[in-house]
Amino acid sequence: MTTCERAPLTEELESHSAWSQFLEYVRTRCSTTAFGNWLEPIEIVSADSNEISLRIPNVFFKEYLLTNFGKELTLFLPLKASGEPNITFVIEKQEKKPRQSASVVTKPQTEAEPTKQGEDFSSFEVRLNEAYRFQTFIEGHSNQFVKSAAFGVASRPGASYNPLFIHGGVGLGKTHLLHSIGHYIKEHNKKLKVQCITTEGFINQLVDSLKTKSVDRMKRFYRSNIDVLLVDDIQFLQNRQNFEEEFCNTFETLINSGKQIVITCDKPPSQLKLSERMIARMEWGLVAHVGMPDLETRVAILQHKAEQRGFLLSSNVAFHIAEHIHQNIRQLEGALNRLSAYAKLMNIAITEDLVEKTLRDMFQLAPREKISIENILKSVATVFQVKASDLKSATRTKEIAIPRQVAMFLAKELINESLVMIGEFFGRTHSTVLHACKSIEKEVHENETLRRQVEMVKRSLQSQI
Repeated sequence: MTTCERAPLTEELESHSAWSQFLEYVRTRCSTTAFGNWLEPIEIVSADSNEISLRIPNVFFKEYLLTNFGKELTLFLPLKASGEPNITFVIEKQEKKPRQSASVVTKPQTEAEPTKQGEDFSSFEVRLNEAYRFQTFIEGHSNQFVKSAAFGVASRPGASYNPLFIHGGVGLGKTHLLHSIGHYIKEHNKKLKVQCITTEGFINQLVDSLKTKSVDRMKRFYRSNIDVLLVDDIQFLQNRQNFEEEFCNTFETLINSGKQIVITCDKPPSQLKLSERMIARMEWGLVAHVGMPDLETRVAILQHKAEQRGFLLSSNVAFHIAEHIHQNIRQLEGALNRLSAYAKLMNIAITEDLVEKTLRDMFQLAPREKISIENILKSVATVFQVKASDLKSATRTKEIAIPRQVAMFLAKELINESLVMIGEFFGRTHSTVLHACKSIEKEVHENETLRRQVEMVKRSLQSQI
């Protein structure tokens, strides 16, 4: 065989090897479940030094591959002139079942067989955390409203606020409230079927259904067999158009049937990168914000968690921890776990000195003083040479309006508060705050002077911490 005859085969082997190397590279960069669901089913149809052809079960795989691993693909596979990976996708066709011989008697399908096929969905168990109940949720000023809304939904599913959209930062209790609703409904409305699932779980179920050609059964389960749907972390639906469309159709079917839907997210619907249709659906009911717990609430949480672990935490020690750690509840729990373990291993009492010694690194990461809207207002007034009182007034001149918008923009960026709360401080609506934030965010990229002024305000605030 000549060199010319061996070249195509060599190129094909190298391209196969490149795909294998890509798989090995991304295997360590995604979960085992995601790799098994999304990457293992993909097969190479043909390959050479210029192009590779991949067989995929459906169009969802193409979207997932290009969205999540676009940059990685360019490192291993052939490229187009534009620099994009040169991949041709071939949708796998459903194989036709071989015809049976005339002498073979076809067994009639019984009524039991469809039921057996549907067991994968109808037997879903509601995975609710036993520790997450209304009784164990510590209520404070920052979460009083959202807890009341959650309890109202649990008391009258489908009749109070539908859908209920709960949003807030990481570790502030959104999942706790979601599971609390599920527990309460299961205990007080035993006939209602509750399904609690993460957005990633919903996507994985849909992928499995596509692979096993059982999408219709999944649709029937979610749209006909469920009375209450609890969905955690809807932000993971962003940039996944096909999955979003399926979820939106399910959402509308349940709402139109009077079924209750509760959704949690790390941001309000208006800030999600989803279709207008989806955002509008989620804003139909009530959008409630979970804010940062205040000092007294953090102390109550610490003492309650300590009691659950079998020891008492004095008020002085609890206040000392709460004053230094205020990012989220999970950090408080982490600090408490570390403190408890150290005290038990060393067989010593928990004092403020022990807290300082054990949690020193956590205290160093936490700001010594939380930035307030008042601080922002004063710093903006100083940099822009206006009166702080004018920024809260009804004056609409350009000299006042722009600094006011900057103050709103920085308040949203630096303080974990809702747009409603920020708006109330300035005597404006949340939509006014949102408009101001978008305007300044755009303007700082185009106006160098404004960008420098905003940076000056930020440096001034940092010097006060």
